[in-house]
Amino acid sequence: MPKLKPEKVAAKASAKPTRKAPARARSTRAKAPSPATIREIFNRFQKANPEPRGELEHVNVFTLLVAVVLSAQATDVGVNKATRALFKVADTPAKMLALGEDKVRDYIKTIGLFRNKARNVIALSEMLLRDFSGEVPRSREALESLPGVGRKTANVVLNMAFGEPTIAVDTHLFRVSNRIPLARGKSPLAVELGLEKIIPDDFKQHAHHWLILHGRYVCKARKPDCSRCVIADLCASAEKTVV
Repeated sequence: MPKLKPEKVAAKASAKPTRKAPARARSTRAKAPSPATIREIFNRFQKANPEPRGELEHVNVFTLLVAVVLSAQATDVGVNKATRALFKVADTPAKMLALGEDKVRDYIKTIGLFRNKARNVIALSEMLLRDFSGEVPRSREALESLPGVGRKTANVVLNMAFGEPTIAVDTHLFRVSNRIPLARGKSPLAVELGLEKIIPDDFKQHAHHWLILHGRYVCKARKPDCSRCVIADLCASAEKTVV
């Protein structure tokens, strides 16, 4: 069989079909909305729910603190069922301490991590009496010094009890903020700080409640109900789910 000349070999090789590199997927990372759009988002939340409220039942600042501590990795509904009876007999740090860890544990045994939480409730009650004259402190630093109290819990108490414009980032708010998107972040703190920068001051007092309730009842994790969403036309993710 005669050998092909080098130029013919090259021509034959170049005639072979080449496999195209796969096209790069188009980026779906939506841009953050403009300040005007952000204002409109919260304006609509305000019109739909002018005075949003947290759903944890409490009778005073101390019981609010306890309820929020108990709500970690638990639902508000489950916490409320347990605390209705507890708060009837122990609505102050002194009464809670007198009740004792074993009895507190019995009241909250339907809540996840109830053993550790009962221990924390007794420990924070003792600390409030010893270091804060039985009063719930009004600073984040002091609140976070209490057993079982982290940044989110402190922010809830500061907002609901003392009227501070804090933003408590739970799983619902974290999801909604990244999904709309408002402020993106890989951690609750990153989202919190991002939201603080972009939310207009006149909406900050209720912002975390609007976002939490929106995530809990409309912008759900598995199946967002975009047909009921008051900001669907302003949300970058809604067009993927609206039929």
